[in-house]
Amino acid sequence: MKTLSEAFEHTLKDIYYAENALTKALPKVAKAATSKKLKDAVEAHLTETKEQIKTLDKVFKSLGKKAEGEKCDAIEGLIKETDGLIEEADGEALNVMLIGACQAVEHYEIARYGTLREWAKVLGHTEAHELLTSILDQEKAANSKLTNLAVSDLNKAA
Repeated sequence: MKTLSEAFEHTLKDIYYAENALTKALPKVAKAATSKKLKDAVEAHLTETKEQIKTLDKVFKSLGKKAEGEKCDAIEGLIKETDGLIEEADGEALNVMLIGACQAVEHYEIARYGTLREWAKVLGHTEAHELLTSILDQEKAANSKLTNLAVSDLNKAA
């Protein structure tokens, strides 16, 4: 990559891959959660993630590009780490570890969408900027919900 446009397209493919990978990983997280509130939060975010993929399809379309993913090593690592937690942690510790793992994913997504949104603005991709801003706002809200769940309920229970 030598241009901002190339970096933008590469990173867009990266997050597209990541979101699609999460649609496969989140059901396992929901199944492992022993807290109904956490299970519900993960399932709600799975639904939101599927909608975000549709929004990313619109971003690609607004750029005149085919929606496609490019392997995202970061999300693969976060998913692998979460799988390990599911195998190793138990009881209430499992729930707080899952929240931590989910927040690691949210923070990654927030970083990626924040970057993409600003690059879209600089590149003059107004529609992409607006669509990416909507996803960024959703990711920030999801992170906030996880923080509130951890602070108000699960951390104390553990």
